[in-house]
Amino acid sequence: MARRRQLYEGKAKILFEGPEPGTLVQYFKDDATAGNGAKKGVITGKGVLNNRISEYLMMRLAEIGIPTHFVRRLNMREQLIREVEIIPLEVVIRNVAAGSIATRLGIEEGTRLPRSILEYYLKNDALNDPMVSEEHITAFGWAGTADLDDMVALSLRINDFLCGLFLGVGITLVDFKLEFGRLWENDEMRIILADEISPDNCRLWDSRTNEKMDKDRFRRDLGKVEEAYQEVAKRLGILPEAGVRDLKGPEAVQ
Repeated sequence: MARRRQLYEGKAKILFEGPEPGTLVQYFKDDATAGNGAKKGVITGKGVLNNRISEYLMMRLAEIGIPTHFVRRLNMREQLIREVEIIPLEVVIRNVAAGSIATRLGIEEGTRLPRSILEYYLKNDALNDPMVSEEHITAFGWAGTADLDDMVALSLRINDFLCGLFLGVGITLVDFKLEFGRLWENDEMRIILADEISPDNCRLWDSRTNEKMDKDRFRRDLGKVEEAYQEVAKRLGILPEAGVRDLKGPEAVQ
């Protein structure tokens, strides 16, 4: 494996220096966490599946004009991506009540929301990613009003497209998390989609049975976690031909 300089390691991915300026290599791990790291485990083959699923969804979004950091998949666990300045916010789009919104507002899980609801959370594990408002975001300079306008417009377009795409394969997109970054090209800046889109950061339910097909199976000890991720990939038509055998990442250098 190539020796590359490791720049960052998160809960589910590692970022390495890219082969050319302005690029990074994003490596998908099998590690799984819940509760901001309070619960830890390994989902065998998750990194391989998330790499393929995220690649597929990013490419489909690019086809409808959504700008993303994705360049191309390099191998079973790695992608080449554009280097961006990550905005320290998570944008959560909710279509069906589940998770924290059901708990906070006393809504029965599975209730279809009157309309898609957008929420913002500050990316800060030490603070448990607190929910914040547009007032907080602009007052503390995490993003400007123009940035937020772009993020909201992109998020709603992404939601509309992905809801239809998943419904077409018998899956309900309950909710999901997006991250965005600033891409600088010469003196121009634009907001683009970053991170990943996979069962790690989407709630995906079988449209007929409401069976969970995402990381909630790990969070709630429901079992058959690997099978759920594989089923999502299978329905999207992208289950790796070689299966989800392990593939070691590049050796990091300091």
